Amino acid sequence: MAVPEPQRELLEKILAKLKTDNRLLGVAIGGSYLSREMDEYSDLDLIIVVDDVHYQQVLKERQLLASKLGKLLAAFTGEHVGEPRLLICLYDSPLVHVDLKFLLLQDFQTDRTENPIILWERGNLLTLAVSENPRNYTPFDPQWIEDRFWVWVHYGATKLGRGELFEVIDFLSFLRGQVLAPLAKVQVGLLPRGVISCPYN
Repeated sequence: MAVPEPQRELLEKILAKLKTDNRLLGVAIGGSYLSREMDEYSDLDLIIVVDDVHYQQVLKERQLLASKLGKLLAAFTGEHVGEPRLLICLYDSPLVHVDLKFLLLQDFQTDRTENPIILWERGNLLTLAVSENPRNYTPFDPQWIEDRFWVWVHYGATKLGRGELFEVIDFLSFLRGQVLAPLAKVQVGLLPRGVISCPYN
């Protein structure tokens, strides 16, 4: 797929540097790159597969590793989203958000909800992991929404009734992300993840 220039430039730099690290087994990419929805505002969702022997060392040094991949402005781990193996990075020149998820090969085999694109690997380790352990995105279940929808609406109405307007705004954002966007994406044949864009031109 065509990758916007800022992301392409940084991705090439990152791959060139990661290939020189003998502790790594390969790099894969998911997110909007995989779903072919990438634009100039997209982040890069990279999976870095680490040799078992070096995994703990790499995990301890991941901020240092990230700083060598480009002009790093900020980086922090992903405990707030339940993923401590994730390092969330912001790079400058070009300004791009990059998620670096560090996995063991065995986790790459089993701990996936999608089949990422392999960008680089030693041997065929990552390719075999994907082909032997294929993953499909969790099937969309509209009944899951139906079972909860009116309770959610009642909750939002109580916040509105109390005049808790910021909570109402949060609730409407929740409905957009958990109900409206997935339904809209499924309707047009896309995976029910992320928030569908609304063109105004």
